[in-house]
Order: sequence, then structure tokens, then C-alpha cells
Amino acid sequence: MPTTLITTPTFARYSRDPWTLLESAGAGPVRPVEDAALPAPELLARVGAADALIVGMDPITAEVIEAAGRLKVIAKHGVGVDTIDLAAARARGIRVTYAPGSNSRAVAEFTFGLMLAAARRVPEADAQLRAGRWPKLFGPELAGKTLAIVGFGRIGRLLAGYAQAFGMTVLAHDPYLDDAEISARGARPVPLRTALAEAHFTSLHLPADPGAPPLLDEATLRATRPGGYLINAARGGLVDERALAALLVEGHLAGAAVDAFAVEPLGDSPLRTAPNVVLTPHMAACSHEANRTMGVTVAEDVVRVLAGEEPRHQVT
Repeated sequence: MPTTLITTPTFARYSRDPWTLLESAGAGPVRPVEDAALPAPELLARVGAADALIVGMDPITAEVIEAAGRLKVIAKHGVGVDTIDLAAARARGIRVTYAPGSNSRAVAEFTFGLMLAAARRVPEADAQLRAGRWPKLFGPELAGKTLAIVGFGRIGRLLAGYAQAFGMTVLAHDPYLDDAEISARGARPVPLRTALAEAHFTSLHLPADPGAPPLLDEATLRATRPGGYLINAARGGLVDERALAALLVEGHLAGAAVDAFAVEPLGDSPLRTAPNVVLTPHMAACSHEANRTMGVTVAEDVVRVLAGEEPRHQVT
């Protein structure tokens, strides 16, 4: 019987449907660690016996793929595949699948919540109240403000709709879309620097290239509108965290909310002590509904590949 090695603890956490799909198909699901990602040394030790991998944010490097002599498919329990060495997988004829659109609404809703929380200082108010104080913290309303969405795919378009319902003007920059397509989807297309300079709020929704410099380095961050807010619920590698922390300390940025970090779990980052920043542990996709949809989507494709069929959601 084939073995499906599951490295992410969130697979089938809120629905048994994905697990049942694998069991019913004889795909041999195994999750060695229930409450954390599979440690890298254990992954290397176990991957040789796996016919399929279901992964989260784990780095699936060329070394891991080389050690996986039986592997036929790597299924990303999510959308971004930047942590998987796609070239190494292709060289071995290993299929890579993912779950496009499965968590878009969850991430868009969470992102909008982060924007509100940062602007109206909700976490700070909660902390002060618990400490015995009764603060009256002020922040800006969203109506009449400008939101720049950097990356105008499924998540960005959902976020644009929420923002417009709150009376915001929406700008969008996406290096993979032409201006006509952005305009047709309800936003004003602008270059990145224009978006940053004009926006009261900027939200990132692009993938990050492993090893590439941050899209928002110190110089680019300093081009943002003074008193603006930055929201990153995409990838940590998009932002220079030290520069972001420095601009928060200086007051150039009024606030930020960060759900994705360059190193996860978050270590000794300057963002831990920066003022006016909301930090969450890469949980934007963690809705009950998205958990089921992601799990079912990847389980179905694992079953297809192991049965010698074509997957529906293959990374090209």
C-alpha cells in the first residue's frame, strides 16, 4: 500500500473528509507530528518511504527530493509553492499540486480584519484593558482613504470589494497583469512607487521568490506615504523586517500588521518590540471552511496521481 506522508499539522484539522478520502483510496495517510510541522531531519529520514507528500510551509528542497526515491506527488496544502524546489521535482518527474482559490476568502477577510485592527489599535486597547487601564485610543476611519493592493489575484480582488464597500478608493499593482485587466476588475492600475506614495493603506498579495531581495526594502518603504499603514498577509520575504521596524519607531509609518515572516516561527525579530504593529502567526488562511476545502482538494489530487491519473491542480 502506498504511503502519504503529511508534514503539516493543519491537514484535516477541522474536517475528517480529506483524511477519509485518503484512507478510502488506500493512500496510507501518516502524520508523524500532530501539533507542529515535521522537523527537517525527520522529514529527510522518512521521505524515502513516501509515495506522496502533503506539505505546508516546509522547505521541500532538492536534498529532500533527492532522498525521496518513491515519491510521485508533492501536494501543497495551500496555494503558494515558493517553498518547493519545482525544478528538482520536474527533473525527477514528480508532480506538484496545490489548492488554488481554496483559502482566498479566508485570507482576504483576515487581511481586512488586520487593517481595521491596526488602524483602530484594537490589540493595544485589549492589552491595556487587561492591564487594568481604560484607554481611549484614536485611529483613522477607512471611508475616504486609499488602499493599494500589491498583487491583484483572487485574494486582492476580494479585498478590493471589501474596501470599496467601506468607501475606500482602490489602487492596484500587479507585475503579472496588464492595466486593462486590473481596470476591468474594479481598481486603478498604477506603478508600485505610485501605489506606495498615494495609499493610506498598502496590502501585499504577491508570492516571494526564495533568495530574492525584499520587494519592499528600506528605500522602497521610505517611499510610502507618511503616516500610512502596511499589511502583509502574503510572504515574509516581501518586506525588510528591520527596515519596517525602524520606520515604525521613527513614526514614518503609523502602523503595520504582519502575518508572514522571513523566518517562521518568528524568532528574535525587531518587529516584536516595534510600536503600533499587529503580529499574527501566519494564520490568515486558517478558517474552518478553507481547512476543509484545501484538504479535500489536495487529497483528491494525491489519490489521482497515485492511481496513475492526471491531477486537476498541477503546478505548471
